[in-house]
Amino acid sequence: MKSWKRWSFIALFLIILTAIAGPFLFGTDPENPMAPPFSKPVWLDRDAPLTRILELTEGETTKTFKSKGDPPKQFRLKGRIRFEGTPVKATLVWRTPREEILLEDLSRYSDILIDLDGRDITFKLNIGLSAFDNAMDKLMPAEGEYSLYIESDVPVASAELTATLEGGRWGVLGTDQRGRNVLYLFVMGIRVSLIVGISATLIASMIGLSMGLLSGYAGGFTDSVIMRSVDVLLSIPILPILMALAGIWGKGLWQLVLILSLFSWMGTARTVRSLTLTLRDACFIENLRALGAGTPYILARHLLPETLPLLLANIALGVPGAILAEAGISFLGLSDPRVISWGRMLHEAHSFGAFTTGAWWLLLPPGLGIAFLCLIFLDIGKFLEEMVDPRLKGGNDK
Repeated sequence: MKSWKRWSFIALFLIILTAIAGPFLFGTDPENPMAPPFSKPVWLDRDAPLTRILELTEGETTKTFKSKGDPPKQFRLKGRIRFEGTPVKATLVWRTPREEILLEDLSRYSDILIDLDGRDITFKLNIGLSAFDNAMDKLMPAEGEYSLYIESDVPVASAELTATLEGGRWGVLGTDQRGRNVLYLFVMGIRVSLIVGISATLIASMIGLSMGLLSGYAGGFTDSVIMRSVDVLLSIPILPILMALAGIWGKGLWQLVLILSLFSWMGTARTVRSLTLTLRDACFIENLRALGAGTPYILARHLLPETLPLLLANIALGVPGAILAEAGISFLGLSDPRVISWGRMLHEAHSFGAFTTGAWWLLLPPGLGIAFLCLIFLDIGKFLEEMVDPRLKGGNDK
């Protein structure tokens, strides 16, 4: 079982595990904005303020944190507060190292929705600023300890508040043009690349296997028709056809898999045909015919097993081509916009100016992910080819 110790098998296992566990690790919708658009990763530009997210949940009434360095750029507070009764006096307070600031008067409300924005003129006036002042200068005037808390003469039944202090850095890989978590999008893109790459290659391999066996064993007119069809399809530029068919059939994920499958089986058919031609006149095949074995029996029980090792190598080597084709189509904007993929990430990054603004954290992760996944399958394909033909291992093997 030396194959499982090969780096490509280990890497593929870890990637599949990450793709499966991704939604459970993050626990939110990947489309949800998490921080300001184009926020840098936390390990980049240490002088920029961090984006903080404070949450009051269930029976919590206080949330405290310490701030260092420059203050965040914006303040937003949203949520809902429910009391066990109707309070005579209740307030939502923001405490700074210098003073306490009344954010909202909650008196006489048993259930109230909160929606505050530091850019709103009314909010600025309520905390004692003019319309032209920056609210963050008062909300976070200096380094120190800050608190968000609820004061009430009636117990709080439930509080679901989320305060977002928007800075310039957030997350391991930052955010995209819509404020989404780039790391989460990257993990979700693994699934699409694996689904499209493996599914399209498997379907194409089954078609190529059938056509190759039929062409090589039948010969004559059948062989000529199939091989001339292969020549015609190989002479057609694939990308314009994929673009046209994606526009006609739709941009769904499985439409894309079908399109890639229909234009990827020709190489497998030629390879299987060549192997079949070398075997169809072998002595054991002639003996089977002499014993009265039918064509389906010979193909299924004898020729098919002979082609399987070579077919597995072709499948492993075909997956990178399907992954690159999907990424190319998605980059051109011809994929389903609801499906998160690495190609789609590059398309949106290009469309919203990531190339010109220098937001490289939107470009490198999907690009490197595509390259690394292709290298994994290429190495697996090389390993399978060496199993089929040990002479490819080189060295002193005999």
